Amino acid sequence: MFQPVASSPFASSLMDKRKASMMQPGKRPRIDSGSIRGPIPNGPLHSRPLVALLDGRDCSVEMPILKDVATVAFCDAQSTSEIHEKVLNEAVGALMWHTIQLTKEDLEKFKALRIVVRIGSGVDNIDVKAAGDMGIAVCNVPGYGVEEVADTTLCLILNLYRRTYWLANMVKEGKKITGPEQLKDAAFGCARIRGDTLGIVGLGRIGSAVALRAKAFGFNVIFYDPYLPDGIEKSLGLERVYTLQDLLFKSDCVSLHCTLNEHNHHLINEYTIKQMRPGAFLVNTARGGLVDEAALALALKDNRIRAAAVDVHENEPYNVFSGNSPLKDAPNLIVTPHAAFYSEAAAIELREMAASEVRRAIVGRIPDTLRNCVNKEYFTSSGTYPEGLNGSGYYGNLPVQQAHSTTPHDSGVPHSGGQVAPASHAGAGPPGAPPITMAPSGLPAPIVRDLPIRSDVLQGKSMVQEGRANQQEAANHHPGAPGGPPKPESSQHQE
Repeated sequence: MFQPVASSPFASSLMDKRKASMMQPGKRPRIDSGSIRGPIPNGPLHSRPLVALLDGRDCSVEMPILKDVATVAFCDAQSTSEIHEKVLNEAVGALMWHTIQLTKEDLEKFKALRIVVRIGSGVDNIDVKAAGDMGIAVCNVPGYGVEEVADTTLCLILNLYRRTYWLANMVKEGKKITGPEQLKDAAFGCARIRGDTLGIVGLGRIGSAVALRAKAFGFNVIFYDPYLPDGIEKSLGLERVYTLQDLLFKSDCVSLHCTLNEHNHHLINEYTIKQMRPGAFLVNTARGGLVDEAALALALKDNRIRAAAVDVHENEPYNVFSGNSPLKDAPNLIVTPHAAFYSEAAAIELREMAASEVRRAIVGRIPDTLRNCVNKEYFTSSGTYPEGLNGSGYYGNLPVQQAHSTTPHDSGVPHSGGQVAPASHAGAGPPGAPPITMAPSGLPAPIVRDLPIRSDVLQGKSMVQEGRANQQEAANHHPGAPGGPPKPESSQHQE
């Protein structure tokens, strides 16, 4: 039987206790006495949870998805030192691009954070283990932009083989090519594609898309991916090799499509470049840290690598005129500004999927209802959260926004504007603090719904006493140090 919270003596007593707890400075509700943070507070007793876009300004795509369950703000920060104190103290959800870092020390600054969603697929700018130890879910968006990155990869490969980029620049610079001898000099290095071998490192979503496109151009496609089960090569009609050395030795062109972790940093280095065929091509649209840029520059100058194309860099944004860039004077190099993932359709899809994950965290349970949580294994006691405390009672009649992912996930397997603050909130805070800007106002006030009173809670006094005691506890986080190799999801272009 469902009844309004205020009509139950038990519920009224619990409300008074919660209100008293919330009035105490520095106190916030918790579930465990350990380091796991409590559920997202919402419902009739709470203002709507605060969700912040940390390193951006535009919330126009996210607002329609979150407006009825959260207050949305943006910070436009490049580091946590630029984030307003209100966000650090109150934000339960954070959206972030790849321009800001969240280390263990950065995460400890957030007092109420429960979920971080990377607007992209790579999470190497977040300490996912420390976040898990604190009870903060880290999610990504692995299913977006697959076509865009695959198409860009093929575009770069074709440019390397047919030298279209350099020939176009010659014409633009006014160079006249009048005869076969001049054409031979201008187009030196152009190669035929059919019959050459393309080696793909990481055959996931994007790696598979690149392989299928490359076959249509006449490439023989081989791949190396130690995390895939046997037989996947038969379903795609590819050749599989079981060591990176074999792939480098057999490939006329190498394309990287794996994640970055502590095991594969500088996967392409001076030693592995020597294992490549002399005059091979190299393409990287995955992560800049996979390639030792100094070794690549030297190999290009020595013509050990005929030409290379990179969309990602160790230090971004990449500045070709930077004095400390080893690629500054490298010949036969195409450099693009980490844009392989972008199209108007992909950008909207990406942001919708990220906002939908935040919505699932607010109206559901963390981490159980999250679609792409990458640090579930670090939640030491996620199963102790009582059902419905993350808002499934208050928002029980609201739809959970479904992600537009094209990749199905098996259940049980971890996968690797609302009420808008008034204008008076803008700039609020201590003197000298950076201003916090809320999303546009004019949306309806929050809707108060009835909370179901669970019979098992009414019958279990010990649960109630434990809940009251834990709600008055001070926060005490003990984040762990990063450790243990994360299993790379070997296909993602990381934006």
